[in-house]
Amino acid sequence: MLHRLNSAGYEAYLVGGGVRDMLLGREPKDFDIATDASPEQVRDVFRNCRLVGRRFRLAHILFGRETIEVATFRRAQVADEEAEVGMEIEEGGRILRDNVYGTLEDDAWRRDFTINALYYNVQDFSVIDYAGGMQDIAAGVLRIIGDPAQRYREDPVRMLRAIRFAAKIAFRIDAASEAFIYENGHLLDDIPAARLFDEVLKLFMSGHAVQTFELLRHYYLFEFLFPLTDDSLGEEEEGMPHQLVLRALANTDARIAVGKPVTPAFLYAALLWEPVRIAMRPLLEQGIEELPALHQAANGVIEEQLRYTSLPRRFSTPMVEIWSMQLRLGSRGGRRAFRLLEHPRFRAAYDFMLLRGESGEVEQELCDWWTEFQVVDEAGREAMVKNLSPAAAGGAGSKRRKRPPRRKKSAE
Repeated sequence: MLHRLNSAGYEAYLVGGGVRDMLLGREPKDFDIATDASPEQVRDVFRNCRLVGRRFRLAHILFGRETIEVATFRRAQVADEEAEVGMEIEEGGRILRDNVYGTLEDDAWRRDFTINALYYNVQDFSVIDYAGGMQDIAAGVLRIIGDPAQRYREDPVRMLRAIRFAAKIAFRIDAASEAFIYENGHLLDDIPAARLFDEVLKLFMSGHAVQTFELLRHYYLFEFLFPLTDDSLGEEEEGMPHQLVLRALANTDARIAVGKPVTPAFLYAALLWEPVRIAMRPLLEQGIEELPALHQAANGVIEEQLRYTSLPRRFSTPMVEIWSMQLRLGSRGGRRAFRLLEHPRFRAAYDFMLLRGESGEVEQELCDWWTEFQVVDEAGREAMVKNLSPAAAGGAGSKRRKRPPRRKKSAE
């Protein structure tokens, strides 16, 4: 592809994370291309090309299921009237549209972090570095290009990208680049919920979820993505902090490490489970039965979460099913256990129950019973159900605990 653009008379370089990962000895996950060809000119060169985006006009080259992103060189600062046609900046400094084209050097200085502003020239196998990215890679430092306050205000999602890169490659964020983050998480409030949903998946489904979670909390950003969850983490159960979120994120990392699938439904189920439990308390105290109380609490939590990150129905529906089955898994009498075993969400619900068991929310006996029930033959399953105590057959298993009242945020 690079050679083809070069043959057509254009400059073209590999850029960004692919170059960074190769220099770090990591297997690149994707390859992006930067060129002096406009998106329309790229489309003229490649028939399998489509143009996407309004905020950043890009060319996507399609190779089967693979997509190579091709971006035209851009420049960061504009002054002339012609350039302003392609640039739109709101009063607070956030860039709404950036289609002002420039040179290779212009493009380097407008990128976010120095380690992402490295260009690989396939013609002579050299790396072009205007911003000091090679030096920062050697030092293990993540540094934003330019004035941190200005660059983060241009796009507050850069704060989340800083966390993601720091967790992924174990770099420290340099002092000037991190100072602004501590006090300005509120800038994420202006980012569309759909975009933040995409960022959450990148943060937690890239194999470094535990480190990412800890960094998000360290820099006070997690509360602007999951405020109800952040509130719940301040509570304790029997003198112990809640562990399910961390255990779920560790489980996600372990699955990704061995190539197993992970889903946003399971991730969000873990992140929002404690807020649902909290929201159920007053409903249960009013005498509402568990399952209706859970559904009512779930609807309220989801509605509140949608103010911060979107949550498509294709994920929220199975998420609620995973929660609902936590109640049903405790009721094993008659043919109920056999029917639950055939439920399409059984495996996800079972895995979620195991996390709850590790966190002390349900009795280990219940987890062990379901683990064995899946592997024994039909006669063994019949015997297991027959030997259940009346309490276990009817649904006992979840630990009933008195919880302290929900911590309230200060009005200040």
